[in-house]
Amino acid sequence: MLVDNPALLDHWYVVAEGDDLADGPIAVRLLDRPLVVWRGPDGTPVAAPDRCPHREAPLSAGRVADGCLVCPYHGWTFGDGGRCVEVPSSGAGRPVPPAAHLRTVHVVERYGLLWVCLGDPAAEIPVMEAEDDPTFRRINSGVDVWNVSAPRMTDNFLDISHFPFVHVATFGLPTNTEVPKVEMRDLDDHFHGYSYTVEVANEAGAVASGLEAPVITREMSSGFNLPFTVRSTILYETGLQHLILLCTTPIDDVTSYFTFVIWRNDDFSVPAEEVIAFDRAIGAEDKTMLEKVPGVLPLDQQATVSVQSDKASVEWRRRLAALMAGTS
Repeated sequence: MLVDNPALLDHWYVVAEGDDLADGPIAVRLLDRPLVVWRGPDGTPVAAPDRCPHREAPLSAGRVADGCLVCPYHGWTFGDGGRCVEVPSSGAGRPVPPAAHLRTVHVVERYGLLWVCLGDPAAEIPVMEAEDDPTFRRINSGVDVWNVSAPRMTDNFLDISHFPFVHVATFGLPTNTEVPKVEMRDLDDHFHGYSYTVEVANEAGAVASGLEAPVITREMSSGFNLPFTVRSTILYETGLQHLILLCTTPIDDVTSYFTFVIWRNDDFSVPAEEVIAFDRAIGAEDKTMLEKVPGVLPLDQQATVSVQSDKASVEWRRRLAALMAGTS
């Protein structure tokens, strides 16, 4: 099974947005492991197995009081770093059993997202330089659940040959089916992929592009960061840059969290919800298609047929297979 591979434990995955913690603890699932996430006393996120060490109640069903997580069953209370600070039935002054403390996992809040690593991080969270550029704004889109294997989603996000077939209602041109030769390279220190020029329909995307022509040209790139993160960049003829970070997280072998984050160097005049509406529509088209495809995408290159337009996916699958085999 994909989620049983130990190499995947040492990487970062998005499980929620930071704003999701506003009302208390949340339950998430990563690599088929249930977790609880909440904000600690200093406001930073904390993540741990969603199980009270006392009688195994789900801690996510509890509440947060002054940054401490309170179990809904017997009121055991967990503070900084998941340390148990109160056992109500024992009364004040009694020592807390050492085994009562939670075994927390790594969690970082970045780009408005909560990233979790269950093991020892083997790499850093990919850097989006636009995050620190005041000429760009960031737009978050929320986290959705797709009934799709994470590898199939990453394969799809690296692919442009499906544009004229899956995305005809948003930007795909049915007559624009041929893909130019793909040349793979390091796009920067964090993403490996390719650059390309593509003509797209603009009627549905005019608000996002800021252009009125029915067909426009985009200068684009698509690249991956192992295991399942993809970045897409769009440069319009006006100089507008539209950067998309696509984050896929395996809940289990055939279910995934998905979110995308946008950075744009626009004049901020178009409301954020209008900007992301177009990308949400594109994502909905992908989701509809991918949820028709069962099972996990095989990493064995002989199990499926690929052509030159699949070069990015072939390279990503090769590197992912090496990572999971411990030979990368």
